[in-house]
Amino acid sequence: DPLLGDSAGQISKRLQEPGIDPANLPPLDAVVISHLHFDHLSLGSLDMIEGKVRNLIVPRGGLVYVPNYAFDARELPTWTSFEEGGLRITAVPVKHVGFRYGLDAAWMTESFTGYVFEYHGLSVYFPGDTAYDGDRFRATAARFPHLDLALMPIAPIHPREFMEATHVDPAEAVRGFLDLHADAMVPIHYGTLVNGFDAPGEARATLQREVSARGLEGRVTILPIGGQAVIIPSATRL
Repeated sequence: DPLLGDSAGQISKRLQEPGIDPANLPPLDAVVISHLHFDHLSLGSLDMIEGKVRNLIVPRGGLVYVPNYAFDARELPTWTSFEEGGLRITAVPVKHVGFRYGLDAAWMTESFTGYVFEYHGLSVYFPGDTAYDGDRFRATAARFPHLDLALMPIAPIHPREFMEATHVDPAEAVRGFLDLHADAMVPIHYGTLVNGFDAPGEARATLQREVSARGLEGRVTILPIGGQAVIIPSATRL
């Protein structure tokens, strides 16, 4: 879900610069879009990297909002996979919404998905946005019992009575991570845009308390924007 410009839909301005300059991105075998909201399907960002991308993958129904680009673009329904050059990407179920403009909510009912990436023994889970749904997390774990890393969104949190239907809070993100039985977690989707009523730094601080309470310090890594961590595939561990 590349968001490389200075705003989402020219409405919500970035609070921090992107973690990497688009010019410094290497050639990309695949770019995935989890759903069609403006902070996830950013056409301006795709314009910036068009020459670097070989394949674009979107959820069912998503191509209706993707213009013609030089790269190949395809829809990937739940539990189907795309494979190329040793990379396999599988669409997995999450709980969110698929519309882009609001008026299309009545018919864009399946245009959201998560993904599992598998490459050279490494497996990574990316849900995009999702509410907590233990059944869907556990179904993914059943199909992918050796996930190395889960990239879990932790915001927006508030107003909770509205957000809980579509977004996990930090505690629910940790529950989902444990449901997935992944080895490691990196939190995402916080601190970049204002898209809720969260206080600055609230999502990260709440996650840190949850991690401490559950004794998960060795498994959850909080990275700064543009930060890096080394993940060793579990299949290669002694």
